[in-house]
Amino acid sequence: MTNPVIQLLVLAAIAIFLILRLRSVLGTREGFEKPPVPRSDPDASKARQKFEVIEGGPDRDITDHVAEDSAAASALAAMKKADPTFSVTEFLQGARGAYEMILMAFEKGDLEQIRSFLNDDVYEAFASVVEARHAEGITIDATFVGISDLALVAAEFDETTREGDVSVKFVGELTSVVRNAAGEVVEGSATEIKRQRDIWTFARTMGSDDPNWLLVATGE
Repeated sequence: MTNPVIQLLVLAAIAIFLILRLRSVLGTREGFEKPPVPRSDPDASKARQKFEVIEGGPDRDITDHVAEDSAAASALAAMKKADPTFSVTEFLQGARGAYEMILMAFEKGDLEQIRSFLNDDVYEAFASVVEARHAEGITIDATFVGISDLALVAAEFDETTREGDVSVKFVGELTSVVRNAAGEVVEGSATEIKRQRDIWTFARTMGSDDPNWLLVATGE
């Protein structure tokens, strides 16, 4: 062999040695590799623990409306346990609409459209007032303006009967004109807005198939 050929063979042998050496140190990359195992981060762990505490904290659907340590809060929590579909916020939204519907039906003396929303005692009390008006020839022309204040004031839950009672304060605004049998205005004004404060109690058997709440008591 000539010297150039020998030199090339020697260089090739050295190159092969270096390649094999590098592969033994670095390894090879073939196909999909397992992702690197993440190192534990103390700060991330603390943040996760803090998040879990927040998640397991007070039920804002309850504490947005009543004090966290109140009897009402305990009753509402029991209601939600008995009926997971129950939402305090949604209930109050429904109560707002029910107040307007029931109040205006009562003012106009048309109780049939709200009969299914009243228990027997409330219906009979409303009906007696409406009958007394008719007997005296009194008519009322009322217009609902809105609700200036609404608040949940009390809640109770009976573990035995699974009945939940929720009392809500309403401050309604309306105009009302009361006329006697001769059509003369005896009270109110078509332009003057009056405020009416009511505390109504609604009841329902939690977890039942009937989603409707009944008005079971009224007060001021």
